[in-house]
Amino acid sequence: MAKKLVIVESPAKAKTINKYLGKDFKVEASMGHVRDLPSSRLGIDVENDFLPDYEIMDSRKGTVNSLKKAAKNCEALYLAPDPDREGEAIAWHLANTLGVPPEKTFRVTFNEITKKAVQDAFNSPSKIDESKVNAQQARRIWDRLVGYKISPILWKKVAKGLSAGRVQSVAVRLVVEREREIAAFNPEEYWRILATLSAQAEGSEKFIAELRKLDNEDVGLGKKVHIKSEEEATALREELEKADYKVVDIRKKRQKNNPVPPFITSTLQQQASTRAGYTAQRTMRIAQQLYEGMEVGGEEGPVGLITYMRTDSVRISDEALASARELIGRDFGPKYLPEEPNFYKSKSGAQEAHEAIRPTDVERTPEKMKQYLDNDQFKLYKLVWDRTVASQMTPAEYDITEVDITAGRALFLARGRVMLFDGHLRVSGMPAAKKSKKKKSEEEDDSGPDLTNQVLPPLENDEELDLKELSPSQHFTKPPARYNEASLVRILEREGIGRPSTYASIISTIQSRGYVKKEGRNFQATDLGILVTDKLVKHFPDILDLKFTSGMEESLDRVEEGGVDWIKLTSDFYKVFEVDLEKAVKEMRSVNQDLAEQESPDIDCPKCGTKMVIRISKNGKFLGCPKFPKCRSTMPMPGEDGQTERPEPEVTDEKCEDCGKPMVVRTARRGRSKGSRFLACSGYPDCKGIKPFKIGHKCQKEECEGELVEKAYRGRKFYGCSNYPDCDFVLNKLPEQPDGGDKIEEAE
Repeated sequence: MAKKLVIVESPAKAKTINKYLGKDFKVEASMGHVRDLPSSRLGIDVENDFLPDYEIMDSRKGTVNSLKKAAKNCEALYLAPDPDREGEAIAWHLANTLGVPPEKTFRVTFNEITKKAVQDAFNSPSKIDESKVNAQQARRIWDRLVGYKISPILWKKVAKGLSAGRVQSVAVRLVVEREREIAAFNPEEYWRILATLSAQAEGSEKFIAELRKLDNEDVGLGKKVHIKSEEEATALREELEKADYKVVDIRKKRQKNNPVPPFITSTLQQQASTRAGYTAQRTMRIAQQLYEGMEVGGEEGPVGLITYMRTDSVRISDEALASARELIGRDFGPKYLPEEPNFYKSKSGAQEAHEAIRPTDVERTPEKMKQYLDNDQFKLYKLVWDRTVASQMTPAEYDITEVDITAGRALFLARGRVMLFDGHLRVSGMPAAKKSKKKKSEEEDDSGPDLTNQVLPPLENDEELDLKELSPSQHFTKPPARYNEASLVRILEREGIGRPSTYASIISTIQSRGYVKKEGRNFQATDLGILVTDKLVKHFPDILDLKFTSGMEESLDRVEEGGVDWIKLTSDFYKVFEVDLEKAVKEMRSVNQDLAEQESPDIDCPKCGTKMVIRISKNGKFLGCPKFPKCRSTMPMPGEDGQTERPEPEVTDEKCEDCGKPMVVRTARRGRSKGSRFLACSGYPDCKGIKPFKIGHKCQKEECEGELVEKAYRGRKFYGCSNYPDCDFVLNKLPEQPDGGDKIEEAE
């Protein structure tokens, strides 16, 4: 019988590390947290140093009983949850629940689940870090105080079932403020003029230059000349068509494109969103699988493929650094290996004890691992592997040529770029993004030809050029873009809102609460989100303040470092919060008061004839009878045409298999299939027959005779085979050619 008990969070992690320990060890899983604050009450004694009243979670009572039995006669208890605050808190709760004496209880942590890392951790166990536990407790208590104190006010003043969060509400505010910037934006018209030129020698290559300056305008080459109307552009075009074009200056320089650091949590989430379309939550779920262990064939069993995925440090270990450099020199050659390793600086306050997200063994290339991973796992592993290896490679190099060309009173600029050496791009495949210097309220429409990467022909100073074409084009300045998964994580990180471990849950929570919705891949504030944010900003200015929230995160870091007392910090926070609470209870106006001041549509209640008024719920605005609850009549808000009734559904030639009546096209309004079309019997509700909505395309898998039907999952529409689950073919986008057009590319 095993004498030493090891507890981790998940069965997958338990399975992976079990093979690295001897027969004296027994590895069990706690399934995450086992204790938490009660769900039905505050659970915090505000008058007694904010003492939390933790309870064993109902879903974990069976697990705790099993762990108690396993721990009863153990020689030693090793607590091995993840190496962050949440992991430390899980270990602390287990230690306080299982009843094993402190002298027999040990804490072990590792940033990667490999044989060496695990055995090193068990060879030098430590004790639970109380400072890290206190930082987690402080966060949990702050969140509970805000949620349980503000939510009842929102229930009373806005709508039942609403809730507020200390960090999530600030994230909603960011989305709301961006929405208002977009609404207030006034686009400005401007025109670009491009000249297609060539040297005068016969057969000379063409290239494109852009108008950058006029003699009577004080505009530098870094800016574009402002042409504000078609009339102005047309007149200028006529003038420039008569001008002589001449090279007046040629500037050449060598430019390096340096690799970027290996991934931290936020950058992994951003790149997974940009390059694979993954949500932050999906990214972290896949990363967790890669971290905890995958079966990679042979006798090796499950192997942790990446290091711990919740980190803000770009440091990688000396051993991993040496392995990456050895692989680069061997597989890519000495030109791709810098003389000295590349070192990167983490942002201020990063936990340097952790490492960046990297492969546990760089020799496990994506190509070798592909057969053992599903598509999601492979794509994320490849992102991590590529980024890590590329971070230790040499820069890419370009020759940049800039040519000034005069044409009468105008100055044109032509830019050319030639890659001399691909460097880290050999692996990363994309250059490091440059920070834009444009103000977000002055973004330009960059549609048109790419003038950055053209190859210029040989040119000389004073050379006369031939004008082939002048092309004026109309453009408009654009409002700032709505946040997507990548940009919202980026702004949360930049503003210090939340920490790497919380970004995914923040984004998930603000959507589930109905304050933010996704339109395509972008986030849009709902009416409810705007209304609640306005009330919270007015009555809880500190809680909704970005700097205040960021300062609280920094305070938690100081608690973790042992430099601040969490109880005093919580007391200071609560004193400010309590004042705002008392004022909000008295002064916050009911949403019905606010809506009553808006002009309601002139629509009578269909049941009692009273004029309907605007109301709001978690699902947005609607019309309700003012005699509620005596009259519970409601209807949707009218559209632009003033109509509230839904249009008649489209009748199809399909017949219901149950009753024979015609089928009509309906759209799912709720559930995971929300937004997808389906066929429903026109005899509903007497007959509830349904069929999938076929889009007129055959399945593209060989030997499959199914048809593609419209489906949706959590609001994301896609197209799958009607023979599912026997055929799993899916498409992300609707094909353009029905029945027998070009081969449709299968969705990833």
